[in-house]
Amino acid sequence: MQKLFFFIKLLVFGLFFTSCGTSKMINTLKPEADLAAPLVYDKEISNLNIPISIKLRDIENQTNKLLTGLIYDDNKLEDDNILLKVWKDAPIQITEEKGKIKVILPLKIWTKARYGSTLLGMNLYDARELKLNGVVTLISDVSLSNWQLQTKTSIKSIKWKEDPSINIAGKAIPISFLMNSALNFFKSTIEKNIDDAIRKSVNFKPQILDALDKISNPILVNSQYETWFLMTPVSLYVTESKIQQETILFDLGIACTMETLVGKPLVKQFNKEQIVLKNVPKLDKEFSTALMVVSPYLEASKLITENFKGHEFVSGKNKVTVQKVDLWHKNGKMIVALDLIGTINGTIYLSGIPKFDEQKGEIYFDELDYILNTKNALMKTANWLAQGIVLKKIKENAKYSIKSDIDNAKLQMEKYLKNYSPSSGVFINGKIDEIVFQNIQLTNQAIISSIKTSGKINITIDGLK
Repeated sequence: MQKLFFFIKLLVFGLFFTSCGTSKMINTLKPEADLAAPLVYDKEISNLNIPISIKLRDIENQTNKLLTGLIYDDNKLEDDNILLKVWKDAPIQITEEKGKIKVILPLKIWTKARYGSTLLGMNLYDARELKLNGVVTLISDVSLSNWQLQTKTSIKSIKWKEDPSINIAGKAIPISFLMNSALNFFKSTIEKNIDDAIRKSVNFKPQILDALDKISNPILVNSQYETWFLMTPVSLYVTESKIQQETILFDLGIACTMETLVGKPLVKQFNKEQIVLKNVPKLDKEFSTALMVVSPYLEASKLITENFKGHEFVSGKNKVTVQKVDLWHKNGKMIVALDLIGTINGTIYLSGIPKFDEQKGEIYFDELDYILNTKNALMKTANWLAQGIVLKKIKENAKYSIKSDIDNAKLQMEKYLKNYSPSSGVFINGKIDEIVFQNIQLTNQAIISSIKTSGKINITIDGLK
């Protein structure tokens, strides 16, 4: 029995000795990360230059809703011998005439005209009531100011369906001179009413700000990698308006930031109450965008660890497997920490500079090499691992793709460019050109990739309610 126990002890000792002889622990010094700080990076400004068109029939519809019923009431007879009430008699028609707005306003008029004279201190007056119908034509100059369409309207002409007259002793007495004189009194009121109605009907501030507020909400574009997209408008610009083919045209410019973040939702930053609209002479017809792809080190480490899953790195009889990858920033470079098991157990540290492979859409690490302490430790315990063959194989896996993030962000932007309607009567269309990589920024918490693209976009306002 004692011999049996001795044999078992010898066997266990032999297995332990063999294990220790074929698998070694490597002791390396961990390079400490730069001090943690809030995630701050340089956000590039994107400029979305958007032609906007508003159909005159929409202005016509809105104006008819706002301008109804009695539009003028003169109830004093003594000042001009006329009492006058004016109603809108039928829907207003709004069209274009030589780059201006032409307004046709059918009117229904009730009037009481007094005629006669004073003789020997006696008032010899009589009065007649009249009901008249006419059509007033107005012309409006158009401009944009403080989010609203401003018009300066003046009456061009008035046509009576029948010549105004009163019947005295069986004879029709024309009173056109009285009515045309009275027109001067309600002329300014009608012009002001038209201007006020158009201004209220084409206040595009609510539509534009509601649209911006909706598209500035964080959007989950990739649930597998928890990738979020955020667009934040910074300032707005608008050009002067013009009228062509029954449509009011002007250009709206949006300066904004665009970014994606892997791992957690971005926080909405847009406040529609604080945005300011600035007037400019003109804007380019194309837009240019800078998309910031934010890859926190923790999330990037997870993606790279996936690349190493199932891979063994072999040199002769020696082999190791990477169990886990960690990334952090130090002195302008990336530290790549690899937890190994196999012939060597422990953690080795490499440093490199992140670069972007445009063809593959991948972040990789250029000049990737063991840091000095790690290299010295490997030379003593595992020289085979310090050689270039294994390091080259490790480099091939120490990368991760942001192509899906870019593609998803592009798809998300394209959703807003295919007859997207953020609110009733507002339609967005356009196209995005090829996406081009710009640069990489390193922060204490993330790798920031800057991607640029360009394209065209337009907004049509057609069918406002």
